[in-house]
Amino acid sequence: MHRITRRTLLTGLGAAGLAACTSGRPAAPPADGLGTGTPSAVAPPPVTVTAATGPVLVPGAPLKVVVLDTDVLDSALTLGITPVGAALPVGDTGFPAYWPASRVADVRPVGPAGAPDLAAVRALRPDLILSNQARDGDRYDQLRELAPTVLTQTTGAPWRANFQLHAQALSREAAGAAFVAAYQKHAGQVAQALSAAKLSGRRVSLVRFVDGGGLRAYGRQSFPGSVLADAGVGRPDAQNVDQSDVELPPDQLGRADGDLLLYSVYGDRARAGVDSVLTGPGWQALGAVKAHRAFPVDDQLWFQGLGYTAANFMLDELQRFLGA
Repeated sequence: MHRITRRTLLTGLGAAGLAACTSGRPAAPPADGLGTGTPSAVAPPPVTVTAATGPVLVPGAPLKVVVLDTDVLDSALTLGITPVGAALPVGDTGFPAYWPASRVADVRPVGPAGAPDLAAVRALRPDLILSNQARDGDRYDQLRELAPTVLTQTTGAPWRANFQLHAQALSREAAGAAFVAAYQKHAGQVAQALSAAKLSGRRVSLVRFVDGGGLRAYGRQSFPGSVLADAGVGRPDAQNVDQSDVELPPDQLGRADGDLLLYSVYGDRARAGVDSVLTGPGWQALGAVKAHRAFPVDDQLWFQGLGYTAANFMLDELQRFLGA
């Protein structure tokens, strides 16, 4: 998708949640500590949220938030909060490109997701830490010594429910509801456009080359699989299953075929074996490849975005790829 299209969508989504976002935390008192004498300088009271670890008392409308995975990065930015720090997957060299550089310019890297630099997190003096048990369950006690820590159980398929918890922890529930409604409307419009163009029956294949993990096909119980379902498109039989992903051995590349084939690369391209597969006879024999209907997509968007802003961009890209 062209950058101008993404910027336009970001503007529209921002407008959808603007009224709700601006009703969040009141203005902070001046740095001299003298206060303004107005009630708006009083911080809202803390709230209790139910995380995967149990009840967690979090500050009302926290200002200094550290996020330790890509889903909470999308949630925070979508809800109008720029984290002070963020951890990114080992295979990533920077923040997701689907966000404008200006949006993440002030976010401090705090090491890799799954192994964050706790000293770097501590130095940021966060009000709140957001992550999930799959990444940070083993260091939960260490994290909650630094700041109240809210963990979901995992990422991927439960991304919608996770967003609700993130919005609650960030005191952005009204804004969250606005973004959910905007996404549902968008998905409905895309589904309608595809149906009108008689494209809903097209089978869309999702595959990912993973550094050290081979080639994987993604089913319905995955983030991109759920977005495709929201758009009402079909899936190849091998991927129309209640699983997140399955490995595709070299002799089973036929399971990657579809009317449209979307593929991404995570990590080092050479170590993921991308070029050898793409130029090999098995890949070249796929119907989607022969029909010139196989397209690379941004891994940070399609497989790591795990949130409503990423999902909105994916809907638009899907519609463009299908030609509706």
